[in-house]
Amino acid sequence: MITYQKYFKNKKVLITGHTGFKGSWLTLWLKLMGANIFGVSNSYPKKNNHFSALKLKGIKNYNLDICELQKLKKLIFKIKPDFIFHLAAQSLVKKSYKFPLKTFHSNSVGTLNLLESLRSLKNNCNVVLITSDKSYRNIETNRGYKEEDVLGGEDPYSASKACAELIITSYIKNFINKKNINIAVARAGNVIGGGDWSDDRIIPDSMKSWSVGDKAVIRNPSSTRPWQFVLEVLRGYLILSIKLKKDNQRKLFGQAFNFGPNSKQNKTVISLVREIKKNFQNIKWKISKSTNKIKESRLLRLNSSKSSKILNWQPILNFEKTIHFTSEWYMNDLKKKKNTYENSKSILTNYCSLISKKI
Repeated sequence: MITYQKYFKNKKVLITGHTGFKGSWLTLWLKLMGANIFGVSNSYPKKNNHFSALKLKGIKNYNLDICELQKLKKLIFKIKPDFIFHLAAQSLVKKSYKFPLKTFHSNSVGTLNLLESLRSLKNNCNVVLITSDKSYRNIETNRGYKEEDVLGGEDPYSASKACAELIITSYIKNFINKKNINIAVARAGNVIGGGDWSDDRIIPDSMKSWSVGDKAVIRNPSSTRPWQFVLEVLRGYLILSIKLKKDNQRKLFGQAFNFGPNSKQNKTVISLVREIKKNFQNIKWKISKSTNKIKESRLLRLNSSKSSKILNWQPILNFEKTIHFTSEWYMNDLKKKKNTYENSKSILTNYCSLISKKI
């Protein structure tokens, strides 16, 4: 059973960034629920790309840059979607230093263009805008950031996401106050899972090295991250969109929600690698001795009590199970036990069975 099917079957769902890591999993989940999916992405590699490997049929793909306002507005008006999940972004911190202008354009201006497009939409539409835990001004706090905390960021990626949040706040207060459009913001942390082949991320980089018998290079081994399985976060996005649809009094309009793991999920990078080793055989690594001039946060943590109280969302996987699900996908992929669609569907089905036991 694929959970939440009754809310999305035959509904028109627009996903920006649908070919990305999270976007591809969300597309698969919604496709299995019978949604009519319209995907918008600028470009994606044909090799080592989860979406391409899934080979999903019946998806209407649009190769479109969300920075092109008129094209985006025309498309949204044509589709008249019931739901929108906005994930399109330049999502890598290291890449944001190399391409700051592109990062701000995609993450800030792209979000602005989507909001501007919604102003002329006539049909009822529920919109989840995905930003980041890095939208918060990072003061390395142990208590976990709450939705009302100050936003801000030093690196270009974090700053671009904080800018997007300011744009969202301005638009929902001044321009998008029509009853047919309901909007909320979702913030999540370090998401991991099968199908992620992005550069400069610990698990994809390690898997690439291990697949050819090399040692994985581990940088910042003592840095702590709130590791969370990709489907946990996507479940939060889906629940939020469902709540928006049911929100006749618009109590959720413009609100932000954190989706982070419990405090026990906050583990160091080296702890993550050691846990992966329990699921793989004969893997090795080495600690990088190079000096990294790019500033990366050592501690990131979200407080998700608001999502728990209002949305009834809580993470259901512990750290070990998170790593097991992730490792299982990569083991099946590297050993060619299943094709990507069968592999990913199996992981999703198993996860949904755990959800059903919790509901």
